[in-house]
Amino acid sequence: METQPQLDFIAIGDTVIDAFIKISVGHIQETAHGPELCIPYGMKVPFDDVTILAAVGNSANAAVSASRLGLTSGLLSYVGADAYGKECIEKLKSEKVETKFIQQEEGKKTNYHYVLWFGDERTILIKHETFTPVLPDLGNPKWIYLSSLGKHTLPMHFELIKYLDEHPDIKLAFQPGTFQLGFKQEIADLYKHTDVVCMNKEEAQGLLGTEESDIKHLLDGLHAWGQTIVLITDGHSGSYMKYENTYFNMPIYPDINPPYERTGAGDAFFSTFVSFLARGFDAPYALVRAPINSMNVVQHVGAQEGLLTEGELDALLEKAPAEYLLKILD
Repeated sequence: METQPQLDFIAIGDTVIDAFIKISVGHIQETAHGPELCIPYGMKVPFDDVTILAAVGNSANAAVSASRLGLTSGLLSYVGADAYGKECIEKLKSEKVETKFIQQEEGKKTNYHYVLWFGDERTILIKHETFTPVLPDLGNPKWIYLSSLGKHTLPMHFELIKYLDEHPDIKLAFQPGTFQLGFKQEIADLYKHTDVVCMNKEEAQGLLGTEESDIKHLLDGLHAWGQTIVLITDGHSGSYMKYENTYFNMPIYPDINPPYERTGAGDAFFSTFVSFLARGFDAPYALVRAPINSMNVVQHVGAQEGLLTEGELDALLEKAPAEYLLKILD
């Protein structure tokens, strides 16, 4: 039997269909819990447009990003045995993403989310189907990229820990989703297997149980969990990294136009970073390029349309202003 070539990059996580409903009726109200979207209650509210995007989600977005950057990539995910599930699989195939690890489950619906798009931000109405998660034989890819999964998938995380124990050459990138952040003690061993972890500042504070705002302390706190490389994003302040006992800051790449819609910026950032590591480049090289993909994604609707090829990314890097430089923090 002919041996199948190993993939460079396999992403693991939920896949959804997003319906972006663009609205202009309403306003943003500041509250003690943060800004809230307010629209008329008990009335017919007009919308401007709707855009339906198949095969999205943190890990699906990452798999497409890696493919466009020249890696052989695949996705392990779960969809229903329905028309939406078939549509997701066909969309991924069109992006040259390997779909043999996608499991279609009878009697289940493919995840379908409604995105209320107001201004350049969005509020997402989510409902995750409870699939039966099984970790198949993934072979021996260079990298596994783990991101958002539902709370019912905790046993599969334990299976993944065992799989990594049995395949020590595989490197793990972890971009924890909401439920995974809540499993911090249960999956502590997974962090020990993680080569690079990425989250935003608020998520890092929550995971560490601290209100500490000093970015170095947060990087140190995450690094103590066992990761080789730690990344924290902080909005307009850019991104921060601890790597080889050195602290780095990378500014955001300036917007070529005002952001159109912000979904997927974080996925673009981290998947680009990991893709260049998988290509054999070092962490500083990867960190310089990751914000460029984030910038371009927010110029489009959804998380995938604006993902760049390496040539397109390099062209934007050549046009970067002088202040777009990787800095070492004192």
